[in-house]
Parts: sequence; C-alpha cells; structure tokens
Amino acid sequence: MLKHIDFFSGPGGICTGFNASGIETVAAVEKVESCVDTYSTNHPKVSIIHKDIRQVTQSDLEGVLSEHKIDIVTSGMPCETFSTAGSKSRSSYDHRQQLYYETIRLSKIIKPRIILFENVVGILSKKTVKGGGRLIIEDIIDDLAEIGFTHSIQIVLDSTDFGVPQKRKRYFILATNEDELQLSPPVGTHKDPVSVNDAFLGLPDNEANTKDNYGSYTGQESTYSKLLKNRKFWNLDVKGNNKSLTYHDAPNHRKNTLERFKIIKPGENLKDAFTKHTDEEVLKLQEDKILPKKWFIQRNMRLVGNLPSKTVTSHCLDELIHPRLNRALTVRECARLQSFPDDYDFFGGPFLCPHIYETQDKYEQIGDAVPPLLAYAWGEKIKEILG
Repeated sequence: MLKHIDFFSGPGGICTGFNASGIETVAAVEKVESCVDTYSTNHPKVSIIHKDIRQVTQSDLEGVLSEHKIDIVTSGMPCETFSTAGSKSRSSYDHRQQLYYETIRLSKIIKPRIILFENVVGILSKKTVKGGGRLIIEDIIDDLAEIGFTHSIQIVLDSTDFGVPQKRKRYFILATNEDELQLSPPVGTHKDPVSVNDAFLGLPDNEANTKDNYGSYTGQESTYSKLLKNRKFWNLDVKGNNKSLTYHDAPNHRKNTLERFKIIKPGENLKDAFTKHTDEEVLKLQEDKILPKKWFIQRNMRLVGNLPSKTVTSHCLDELIHPRLNRALTVRECARLQSFPDDYDFFGGPFLCPHIYETQDKYEQIGDAVPPLLAYAWGEKIKEILG
C-alpha cells in the first residue's frame, strides 16, 4: 500500500479521498486546532503534527519515517493571497505565499516519489514580488528541481468532472524525481454534472430558526447521496451507521434577512437584489433594513437546484442560499456539496469571521478543503503512475 504525508491538511479532504482509493495517510501537518480535532476524529490512525509547518523539523518526522517509506507528499498551502476574490487579497504579499517552500524543505528530508501541490487557479498569475515579472509558479518549479524533482506537469481541474456537485476549478502541480514515470492527470468521467438537488436529496427541508427533523433522513436517495453513505467505498476508520443525520441544524436568521432572501431568485445574488429594483425601491428596502447599505458581489447567491453549486468557499455561510428555502445552508449541506461522506464529523465553534482568528469553524473548514472525490481521482491516478 502506498504511503502518504499530508501537509496543510485542513479537515482531511485529501486524506479522505486517498483513503477511499487505498492509499494510506501515515502523517499530517496542521496548525489550526479545530482542523486537527476534525482530522484526528475521522482519521484516528494518522499521526498528526499539530504545528505551524515552519516549525516542523526532521525530529518531528523521525518516528513516521522510521516505520514507513513515503511515496506521496501533498501540499494545499493557504490560498488567500492567490485568490482573485478581492483586491486586498491579491495585493497582499506576506509569508503565506512562500509557504510552498516548507513542503519542498521537508520533502528533501522525507524523500517521497511524488509531490502534489494544490491551490486556487489565481496562483497562476501571482508574482513573486509585487510589480515584478517573475511568477510564484516559476519559483515552485525551480525549487522542486533543486531537490531533484525535475519532472512535473501542471493542470487545472474542475471538480464537476469528478462527480462533485460544485463548480470548483483548482490548479495542481504533480512532480517526481523519477524521470521514467509517466506523469498524467486524472481524467473526469462525469459527463452529466451532479446537481444541488442530487446532493441534497434525503436531507429534510429544515426552515430557518427551527430544529425540525434535524436528525432524520427523509428516505429519498440519489446515486450521489448513496455514494456519500457508502462506508465500504470510503473505507472510514470511525464508527457510523448512516442512520442518524448530523450537522443539519438550520441557521438562524433575522426577520429582515429572511425578507431579503425572499426577493433573491435561483441564480441571483445580493447584487441582483439591488440592480433589479429601481433606486426608489432600493432606498425603501434599505430603510426597512432588508437590503444593506452596499452589496458584495459574492454574497447571498441562491443556488439553482438542477445545476451544480457555485464554488463552496470558507465564506459559504454568507455566500450561499438554499435553492428553495429562505435560509443559508447547513453544515451538512455544505459538506455534501464538497463530497464529504455523511459519516464525517466536524469540530470547531460556529460562525467565526474567516481567516481572522487562529481557529476555523465548521463552514470554513469545509470550504477550504479539497473535495474528497477529487482527491480520490488523484489517488487512483497516482496508484496507476507508481504501479
């Protein structure tokens, strides 16, 4: 069985997909305590190094390396400064954009056969120095070559092609120090995208501000919902029976917010709630505190039931509205859009402001993760490559 070390592991999206493909994750590095709690609960056999990766040394890895020959290292370093979601994030040049080098530094010690980097597509245009001509990607490729990983491929993949009910494009670098290996990316086989309705089937329609049917499935199933309950496929180490529904507590909303949701149609967002009304109507809605003083383009997007979701981000609690109900999504609904199995547990406090505190709530953990089904596809491909 191939052995894997998971850097910037988050709540365990890559580990979950690799585990389903038959790759054993033996160690992970993660600094956020709530992510460590989520990861260790769902993957209790993995040795987790709870540290900032910049503080991880050879001695931290000695126990694992004495027992295992590592085949694969994965690295999903923080993406805030690579994202195109806002001008502030794009203009910020801090230590996080250089965290990729920590993976290279530690890989020199670990000596894996393959390294897989994952990040947002925005990294492709990120410069090493603001206003400069050199790209971060060029640095990564050159630094990989310095430790012998001279053979690499780059690819952008869309999660919808791999059965994830979400439009989510991600950039990958797959690199090896074995030139004879034939590197290639996984190929998506899902011609018909999984829709939001497919993803949510079996979850009860909990109205906002209620606890009704929190722990009970409706009994309806889709091919996708059955897959997320298939314990044999996911090969989970934790107990579960798929009979009790978890993390489906409906969010609470103020009356004025509920009125705002009512005027947002499927496929529309907060911006549309402004632009489709006259100036006088907008002013009245603002006076009634139904609309805020200004709109944010990513906020309050109502999902379209028969289509895949827009990208689930760490801000998904504020960004996404249920396709039929006037409320934000539950934790379990977000997890389904990301393809986490239904038995997956999440830890951490609720409703924190993303990326400000040294912790992550359940929504942020889910939104930052690699979709397990996409990780599964990579696991299957890497097994093929390594023979």
